[in-house]
Amino acid sequence: MKAFIFPGQGAQFAGMGEELYQSSEQAQALFAQANEILGFDITEVMRKGSEEDLLQTKITQPAVFLHAIITYLTKVEEADRPQAVAGHSLGEFTALVACGALSFEEALKLVSERALAMQAACEAVEGTMAAIMSRDIELVEKICAEVEEVVVPANYNNPGQLVISGSVEGVAKASEALKEAGAKVIPLKVGGAFHSPLMKMAQDRLQAAIEKTQFNAPFCPIYQNVTASPSQDPEVIKQNLIQQLTGAVRWQQSVEKMIADGMQEFTEVGGRGRILLGMLRKIDRSVGMEMLK
Repeated sequence: MKAFIFPGQGAQFAGMGEELYQSSEQAQALFAQANEILGFDITEVMRKGSEEDLLQTKITQPAVFLHAIITYLTKVEEADRPQAVAGHSLGEFTALVACGALSFEEALKLVSERALAMQAACEAVEGTMAAIMSRDIELVEKICAEVEEVVVPANYNNPGQLVISGSVEGVAKASEALKEAGAKVIPLKVGGAFHSPLMKMAQDRLQAAIEKTQFNAPFCPIYQNVTASPSQDPEVIKQNLIQQLTGAVRWQQSVEKMIADGMQEFTEVGGRGRILLGMLRKIDRSVGMEMLK
């Protein structure tokens, strides 16, 4: 059984739209539709823009989404449709289109709203994140819980890496305690405390948009970040998506659950490539892996 997985923010690269744009008339039509929905020429930025251009909040998330979903829509045949899908953070929106739960148009509108809401939250409350290199997940969770300031596990990426997120003070205190306990800590250059309680303002704004959006029953299960469990119920999917901005991305657990449910072939779709497959190798090397970009 085959699962398709979709990357999130960080998968962007300069020129990410050029080869895809030239690949087919269908791709060109989807790019033109995206320009109209967003109200600016994102196609030109994706094709000709610099790395710095792609770091603009209103550009980054739609660009990563568009690269992955246009790749999927133009290169995956009906007979090759997945038996399961999942996406890392932002990639969950791509996965929802791939499995038929959201239309291309509605998903792009939500992705744009998500990007703007997250930027507003970052400007309102300063926050940060750090990658913790440790196999002792319980230790990381315990130390975060003991810090008085806001700091929580945000991304369970693979058995050796867990990202924490929160206030600058909270992440600093947790990082220091984790170093003393023997963990390696890598501060991340991010604009805010993603997947933490400090994103509550963004969650409220995105929730209003999600609740107005039509969701359909997907043709295959989507394994969602906050539960690491499969769902094909539109209402459950919506509620899990609402919780995603303040909840942890349980990527390792999602992959483990997919494998336990019979998925033996994983295809990463879009972006600069092999970000998720790299995590997958550290979770379970026995499964098949391929890249589609």
